[in-house]
Amino acid sequence: MQHNLFDLAGRGALITGASQGIGFAIAQALAGAGARVILNGRSQDKLDQAADRLRGEGVDAARIGTTCFDVTDAASVRAGVDALLGSGERIDILVNNAGIQRRNPLEQFDDADWDALIACNLSSLYHVSKAVAPHMIERGSGKIINIGSVQCELARPGIAPYTATKGAVKNLTKGMCADWAKYGLQINAIGPGYFDTPLNKALVEDPEFDAWLRKRTPAGRWGTLPDLHGAAIFLASPASDFVNGQTIYVDGGIVSVI
Repeated sequence: MQHNLFDLAGRGALITGASQGIGFAIAQALAGAGARVILNGRSQDKLDQAADRLRGEGVDAARIGTTCFDVTDAASVRAGVDALLGSGERIDILVNNAGIQRRNPLEQFDDADWDALIACNLSSLYHVSKAVAPHMIERGSGKIINIGSVQCELARPGIAPYTATKGAVKNLTKGMCADWAKYGLQINAIGPGYFDTPLNKALVEDPEFDAWLRKRTPAGRWGTLPDLHGAAIFLASPASDFVNGQTIYVDGGIVSVI
């Protein structure tokens, strides 16, 4: 029996959008399993604060790094990834987490908001994965974890463009599997349900939505960030070496019921 299926010691993980919320929670999980985590974001100050927080939680400073680049800009991504690899960093695990939300009825939706959602929630996965994958392919191994949503499967009024991006994340995950599994890569997605995060602050504070969500979710509650730790470690570890192209929903059962 293997006892190291979930051991990430010696592995390097690049996590986009890692200064807060889901990205930071995944960094906590992977660091706790032994990985060196490289936190990415657009604000170096926020990244430094996140790194300080990890150190304060007992993570060895030698297993924490930061890299500041814009995941929506292909040239910035290539330069950032090349700089990391050129400095001797390993990227065994890539977590494409960076994402934004914009809410408005579709007939009133601003074109600039549509473009921003596509750039951050979808194109960034393409840019970062395309920059990292060749190095994984050369090595013959790698884990890519894309962050989807229950909106990979479900729509709700006022967020049609967001829903479109997350549906595309699910299918891009399958497409990455189709092209890269033969090289020894595993590419999967996590589909969080409704989590109490900064991105959902307006919904958490809306009594009507809070009541609807608790009734709609079989588990009867909002997700908390530690609920994501297990799925992240599983998909980053040898335990998932024959799992590919899948979206694992961590949602309290929402997508299983009507």
